[in-house]
Amino acid sequence: MFFYELAAVAAAFCWAVGGLVSSRPSGHLGAIGFNCVRMWFVVLMLLVYSLVAGTLTTFDFGATPVVVLSGFIGIFLGDTALFLTLNRMGPRRTSILFAMNAPMAAILGCIFLDEVFSVQATIGVVCVIVGVVLAIMFGKRKEQLHKWEEIKGPLWIGVGLGLIAALSQAIGSLVIRPVMETGSDPVVVALFRCLVAAICLTGMTQLPNPRFKLANPLTLSITFETIMSGLISMGLGMTLLLLALSGGEVGIISTLSATSPALLLPLLWWRTREVPARGAWFGAGLVVIGCGLIFMS
Repeated sequence: MFFYELAAVAAAFCWAVGGLVSSRPSGHLGAIGFNCVRMWFVVLMLLVYSLVAGTLTTFDFGATPVVVLSGFIGIFLGDTALFLTLNRMGPRRTSILFAMNAPMAAILGCIFLDEVFSVQATIGVVCVIVGVVLAIMFGKRKEQLHKWEEIKGPLWIGVGLGLIAALSQAIGSLVIRPVMETGSDPVVVALFRCLVAAICLTGMTQLPNPRFKLANPLTLSITFETIMSGLISMGLGMTLLLLALSGGEVGIISTLSATSPALLLPLLWWRTREVPARGAWFGAGLVVIGCGLIFMS
């Protein structure tokens, strides 16, 4: 009973933990260097899984242009902007900003796929936006001193990068939706999307700009944390979401899997020993409610 719903919550929990695990290696290696190393580990994990499951040969190479475009926008641009945001804003604000992909996807679906934008979905979009604003502006108490609550550089740059990450994720999902509707294996599609991103990131690291290269050398502990980031977020989290979607109602599963911002708060409390501000709790709650209204509309 509630097996698939629990799997969705577990997926959200994995993404919340993955955000915490990614914070140190992303700061050490730099956003682009970290994302490049992480992405190749993810590609390797997905490849091994696909080979063991025997699903690799099911990929429709006629869909390659769509998969390449989705991987470039949704993962290469999206993940790069996401980890740039993480390094500037910390895991809490990053998870809140990234949740904006839900209303963005709903709006894009309304514009490009002629989906009906109901009153309930409109209220959900407003809830998410208000929740994000509250969590960013009033989500920290003055006595909170942990480095994850610091904002590095101008606030508007961090917010802008977070919104770019969310928009890229929304566009990438919109682009790949027709391929998934044909019954393509999700893990195999994810493999090729991640491969596109890994190739693009590798090319980016070869450019002469030092910002595109590893900020510091890989150490054993940093390598381990990078692998764990990919395993928890992309490997375990994605697998649990696919499991949840295999037997649960899409609206409920999507809503439960969008609870990462709320689940992250007690994890931050445990990790930093600092109680999150009321604005953070209230903002995260509004984001979850808003995502629920959007997905259930």
